[in-house]
Amino acid sequence: MCRIADMNVNPDDLLVLLAVSRTAKFTAAAQALGLNHTTVSRRIASLEKALGGRVLARAPGGWELTDLGAQAVQAAEQVEAVVGALGPAGRAPDPITGVVRMTATDGFSAYIAAPAVARLRRDHPGLSVEVVTMTRRALQQRSGLDIEVVVGEPQVHRAEAMRLGEYMLGMYASRAYLAEHGTPATVAELNDHPLVYFVDSMLQVDDLDAPRRLVPAMRDGLTSTNVFVHVEATRAGAGIGFLPCFMGDLHPDLVRLLPAEIAELLPYWMVLRPDSLRRPAVAAVVQALREQMAEHREWLLGRGKTSPAAP
Repeated sequence: MCRIADMNVNPDDLLVLLAVSRTAKFTAAAQALGLNHTTVSRRIASLEKALGGRVLARAPGGWELTDLGAQAVQAAEQVEAVVGALGPAGRAPDPITGVVRMTATDGFSAYIAAPAVARLRRDHPGLSVEVVTMTRRALQQRSGLDIEVVVGEPQVHRAEAMRLGEYMLGMYASRAYLAEHGTPATVAELNDHPLVYFVDSMLQVDDLDAPRRLVPAMRDGLTSTNVFVHVEATRAGAGIGFLPCFMGDLHPDLVRLLPAEIAELLPYWMVLRPDSLRRPAVAAVVQALREQMAEHREWLLGRGKTSPAAP
């Protein structure tokens, strides 16, 4: 394996590569560094010439590190650490800084990620976290993405996967809906009511197929790719919603139905690039998410009404 330290490499070129590795795009790296796209491209070309090989390869989401590029990034992180240590005299620089990019489901993003990051940023104001909400399987290529939170155990390669915890889902209806249409007393009686849930043809996560498996004859009433739409449609009386308990229990106008018969327990998993945890900012966000999950375990399991926003 080549030793980057033994080569005549410009440290500035290494720092440009580090920025590209974190954003997967030349334009985003250029913006973060205060450069233009052409300068970033020229710096990468200079680095590749000095190292004698490609450091980046095109991927569906942008640019991905080659094996040589991964070695160069390790050296770049050392350069970044040394530069960071040259902060104002008498004050150690905060290592938890920069941008962390993650994807997660709508409910997790709002009720776990958002308060966890807000708490973390009180002590580390140089940290910025970008959260893209989506419900899907874990990606096989995750260029420019530091953390993915998915439902169900992921099958991934060249990535770190860790179980975050569990949450419960159940059937809910509004009090007004039940007053008008009656309260189902058995699972079979649910078939007489419309379902509020995900669009079946667009659902990518097999673990979320519970209502179609548990009550297959229940017809769709209102479907959406967004769980907040499920909650509000259920509150509006569009039908019976299959909701995360930690979201349904926040609303006193909703009633959970048949909790002994319909109770689906699903896991949240976190997926990271192998190099991500070496970044203090990513490691700090991961730890904050784990602490938030542990602190609100009972609420996530439908055993309490305390949300992360509660004192």
